[in-house]
Formats: sequence, C-alpha cells, structure tokens
Amino acid sequence: MKVQRVKAEQIYNLRHKILRPHQPFEACQYNTDHDDDAFHIGAFNDKGLISVASFYLESHPEFQSSNQYRLRAMATVEEFRGMGAGREVVNFAEKNLKNLKADLLWCKGRTSVQKYYEKLGFKPFGDVFDYPPIGPHVIMYKELN
Repeated sequence: MKVQRVKAEQIYNLRHKILRPHQPFEACQYNTDHDDDAFHIGAFNDKGLISVASFYLESHPEFQSSNQYRLRAMATVEEFRGMGAGREVVNFAEKNLKNLKADLLWCKGRTSVQKYYEKLGFKPFGDVFDYPPIGPHVIMYKELN
C-alpha cells in the first residue's frame, strides 16, 4: 500500500461514492479544499485509490489548543475496510501535522464509526448531534504530542 498527499480532485469520486452517494456530486466538494493550509491524503493499492481523508486548519471553539486541524471526509472503499488503509492515512497525516506544529486534530464523526475513531486514539467530546442530511454525529478529538 502506498500513502501520499493527493489533490482534492483525485478524491472527489471516492468521497461521493462512500460518504454522499444520495446527494449531488458537488456536495462532496468543499469550499475549503483548496485553502493554502488544507491537504488531502490517499492510500493506494494495485486497484487504485482505496482510502482518503482531508485536513484543514480550523479551530473548534470548545478546544483551547492554538494550532488545530480538522479531519473531514474520511472514506475507505468497503471491500478494503479493516485492512489498515484508513489507519495508514491518519498516521501519515499526523506526521504531516506534527511538522506543521499542530497540537490537536478533531472531526465531526458519524456515530456509526465512533468506535473506529476511538481505535485511532480519538476521544468523544460533547453530545451527539444531528448533521443534516447525513445523520447523528459526535465531535471526536485527538491531542498530538
């Protein structure tokens, strides 16, 4: 498996297919995708791109750390889940974030994958909330040392 930075345009198809299949394709293109501080990570195998995630310099108002990044749109092709691709994407990103002196990574995670984020070292914060039209989410965070 190869993990590397990728362009936003490379991840839109996978993002749409896994995360927002019942929404217009444009729903998977975020206005922050091309921000100077944003970056995107992809994991590839011999079949192509199998896992993606995006990272944005964005502070959550409830956290006091000074250099926070937000994880968004993490997705892995279903047939490759449980094989470590997502973990490798996050590990690769965390190395990048440490080089950027980031001290906290957070996300709005679907409650259906909360346990997965916990396995990656994230902790839940606050109450479950609805994120229309996707459904129940919880804030997850991880301190980066």
